[in-house]
Amino acid sequence: MSAASTSQYNSVETRPRASLYSKSQQQLTENIDSNTSITTVTSPSPAVDDCTQKQSPITIFATTFLTIFLAEIGDKTQLSTLLMSAESHSPWVVFVGSAAALITTSLLGVLLGSWIASRLSPKTVEKAAGVMLLLISLMLFWDVIS
Repeated sequence: MSAASTSQYNSVETRPRASLYSKSQQQLTENIDSNTSITTVTSPSPAVDDCTQKQSPITIFATTFLTIFLAEIGDKTQLSTLLMSAESHSPWVVFVGSAAALITTSLLGVLLGSWIASRLSPKTVEKAAGVMLLLISLMLFWDVIS
């Protein structure tokens, strides 16, 4: 390694990134080789897994709202509601009917999700959902090519 490239590596700033841990929990270790200096940052794993930390109700609400809102924009449900509202000339009745339907389907999803979560681990649910989405993708792909 040339002297120029060695000085380039030595001039790299070695401050740790901001993290969720306090400075007392961070440990800086500097390993000096014959030609270069390597700095590593290690932190102890948190006592509580990130997935199991309790979120505030407002965070859960906002995440759920934004996810469903963005997923439904331009969806067939919204387009159907738009057409029914235009044809019926009673937009508020269509709004109440479609809102009741979305609330009912969401309630079914929440109840089913709670029931499944009480019987299976989150990892198993994630794997099963992945397999189901993969199967749906393969079925759709098969329809396209045949």
